[in-house]
Amino acid sequence: MFSNLRHDIPSGLVVFLVALPLCLGVALASGAPLLSGVISGVIGGIVVGVISHSNTSVSGPAAGLVTLVLAALAGLGDYRTFLLAVFLSGLIQMGLGFLRAGFIANYIPSNVIQGLLASIGIILILKQIPHAVGFDIDPEEDFIFFQRDGENTFSELLNIKKYFSWGALTISLVSLLFMVVYDKLKWKGLKYIPSPILVILTGVLLNQCFFLFFPGLFLSEKHLVSIPKIQNWDSIFLYPDFSNIMSPTVWYYAFTIAAFATLETLLNLDAVEKIDPHKRLASPNRELVAQGIGNSLSGLIGGLPITSVIVRSTVNIYAGAKSKISTIFHGILLGSSVVFLSSAFNLIPLSSLAVILIVTGFKLTNIALYKSLYKKGIYQFLPFVATILAIIFTDLLTGVLIGLSISFLFILKNHYKNPFSVETENLNIGETIRIELPNQVSFLNKASIKDTLWSLPENTKVIVDATICNFIDHDILEILEEFKSVVSVEKNIQLNLIGVKEHYELTDQVQFVNILDKEAQQKLSPNEILEFLKRGNERFVKGKWSEKYFKHQVNATAFGQNPIAVVLSCIDSRTSPEIIFDAGLGDLISIRIAGNIVNQEILGSLELSCAKIGTKLIVVLGHSNCGAVSSAIYSLKDGNIASITNKIQKAIDGSDSKLQVGKEGNEHIFNHVVKANVLNSISEILESSVYLKEQVDSGAFKIVPAFYDTSSGEVQFFDFVRVGSH
Repeated sequence: MFSNLRHDIPSGLVVFLVALPLCLGVALASGAPLLSGVISGVIGGIVVGVISHSNTSVSGPAAGLVTLVLAALAGLGDYRTFLLAVFLSGLIQMGLGFLRAGFIANYIPSNVIQGLLASIGIILILKQIPHAVGFDIDPEEDFIFFQRDGENTFSELLNIKKYFSWGALTISLVSLLFMVVYDKLKWKGLKYIPSPILVILTGVLLNQCFFLFFPGLFLSEKHLVSIPKIQNWDSIFLYPDFSNIMSPTVWYYAFTIAAFATLETLLNLDAVEKIDPHKRLASPNRELVAQGIGNSLSGLIGGLPITSVIVRSTVNIYAGAKSKISTIFHGILLGSSVVFLSSAFNLIPLSSLAVILIVTGFKLTNIALYKSLYKKGIYQFLPFVATILAIIFTDLLTGVLIGLSISFLFILKNHYKNPFSVETENLNIGETIRIELPNQVSFLNKASIKDTLWSLPENTKVIVDATICNFIDHDILEILEEFKSVVSVEKNIQLNLIGVKEHYELTDQVQFVNILDKEAQQKLSPNEILEFLKRGNERFVKGKWSEKYFKHQVNATAFGQNPIAVVLSCIDSRTSPEIIFDAGLGDLISIRIAGNIVNQEILGSLELSCAKIGTKLIVVLGHSNCGAVSSAIYSLKDGNIASITNKIQKAIDGSDSKLQVGKEGNEHIFNHVVKANVLNSISEILESSVYLKEQVDSGAFKIVPAFYDTSSGEVQFFDFVRVGSH
């Protein structure tokens, strides 16, 4: 975390400069003591910043709660009783966190969150244009559409001409030029100075130049940051009146503040994760506990209610913050500015800060976002636009609820919740996690899919299989895209994403294939190889075949092979070893001959497979309903067929004795002949090949008999000595 100080310290300074007038403005609009906004800003930065799991979210007093604070102050009668309600609301939030109520955040559709971000961008632009040209009558936090002075967002723009300042406009234009051009310059020295810092320094210097050379352009105090001076230290902190703790009105407002602060925090937390370039997840439950502690402490010492604040969090991210150090540092600056640094920070023009917020607004509401949502269809675009309009003309929480309602209507019509499966496969290349998505995947699956993907350990191999999906919600596609492009890269996860159709704007990718290299082949023991075959047959029987990626396997095996086993089996068309063991290209050496008998050429092939190619396991595989065994039973010897049936005759002659020692005395004699023939082939291999016998006796190689049931697809590996044991 401390390795990112060169990013976090400058970004923390920028957030502080934006947050300070907002803290003072919220307090002013709420009818609370002016420093109460700073107190809650300090607690939100330091206390909540330390406890929170989020790397980029910034907390403090929120403009969205101004109306609620005004109502609470009027309903409770005095500020100290209001502080008691704030204190209790913090306890309620902590309880919600411990009860894991934060899961609610995962069920907010992506288009609503994107509408929230875009609307905040539009509001920032509209509300900061007056400040950019010197119209600084309205407080910085006045983000609601219908303002307390009777004006609204649009009518206020028409009033600019009454309070126009050429000095403020000049500073804004120069600052805007720096913001646009600065980041495109390639000078190495510039990377240590974020553009917002340069904008602020430029604004201060320009205003001082106006004072010296162009007095008519000089900006007076009403156009500058205004940090109040502390006249009486005893009046800074106010304390709650606990004598009213049994009042139902106090508890009503406590629950109301907790509910609104919780919802706004969860919304902002989800929005912050969406614009975080690293897509880092923060625990919403831990965030609620952190916010609860912050609100209780704020209520104890005279502060306003605290939430995660989207404007400050957005500025924090775009200023280059890498960790929570930025948030904590901004809180330290808020506290120290009031005590020590007010004279220096009071030189900063509000027009400089307005440009920073306007540029941030354009980043949040860029044209590409609208085009992207429009391409996704009317069901995604309409709730997105509705959320934007509702937030602009009402407030954040009301707007989001309207957007959610519209989105939910579409979701009820077109989506329903289905489970998805997560299985761990032990393939030849090691453990692989397979996530199979269902036929329909809606945003209702968002939380579980996101948690599953983000909780995958580093350096793992993952298959996300969407081949049976007829519909995948765009929220899920965005999660898959974020996981594919950011999370899997940062956690070194090898990802095979398959079955995602191109009209979803997300293409398949294959980063690994189930192919062994020489080193991995030689590390496997015969018993481990046998387990691979058993698991492969289990997948075959259950219909859970692993994806083969044959095209990629062809490329991977073009210049060499490293198979794990050699299978001597019958020529029967139903017994292809690669299929019944769910093996890929290059996994098995398959030797096929009628009746899985042994001759000199077969022995040579087995020795070549083991001695030169590196296999350590030989499987001799018989099967039910074997035509070669049937021919031998009926003494079919026409032409060259006798060379096969004569070999099998030995198993027929010894079938009675085999039945007597076997456990399955009622099993049909035909299958006993098949198994006896398998054992005879193994005996002949060991008797005729000195090399293979030595390797088997030493434990370096292993030879095992197996029986394939053509009716069930199951392969039974039975004892080498006794027929019928398992």
